[in-house]
This record gives sequence, structure tokens and C-alpha cells, in this order.
Amino acid sequence: MKKLLLLLLLPIFSFSQSPCEEDICVVQFNAGWNSTNDVAWVEKLKDCGIKYIDIATNSEAASEWEIVVVPTIIVFNGDEVKRFQADISFAMKATKLDVQKVIDELLMDQF
Repeated sequence: MKKLLLLLLLPIFSFSQSPCEEDICVVQFNAGWNSTNDVAWVEKLKDCGIKYIDIATNSEAASEWEIVVVPTIIVFNGDEVKRFQADISFAMKATKLDVQKVIDELLMDQF
């Protein structure tokens, strides 16, 4: 009975893990209808994995990571470390330097 209860409660207590294979990963969540606001500089970030998820075709990802505005950039190191969200005009205000700083701090914490 305890095992059954645990299995029933497990989804309530599940935590979102990184959708990437790399330890440090940056994921850009956007939607095809908002492609004009894709954040091109994400591809130029260094020392991390990079992934793009289109929530228009992958609504499960939008729910799992609670994406409420696009684009959203999340830095993962196993779990979510930092989230950057677009403003009301669907444009990203965070800069490449802002995100790279988070990555660099994670790398330095490993030493």
C-alpha cells in the first residue's frame, strides 16, 4: 500500500530536470508564431549546451517548465538555475552578456 501511495504522489513532487544531456545547458523556449523575436545570440554562448524548444509544437514542454511568455531562456545545471523572460512586447531584454555571466559563474563554482 505504501508503494502505491508513493507512486500516486510522485507526479506531485516531480521536479523538472534539464532537457539537455550537457551539465550546463541553455534552453530557448519560443513559438513559431513569434519567430521574429528568436534570440539569435543564444547560439553564440560558450561552454554550455544549447537547445531550442518550440512550445507551439511541444505544449507539454510549456507546461512542464511553466513557460508563460516567449521567448524564455532558462539556464540549467541539472535543475533550473536562472530564467530570463521576454517583456510584454515578446522581446528579450536580457543580453548575451547577462546569460554568459550565469554560465561562467556555474563553471567557476565547479572549482
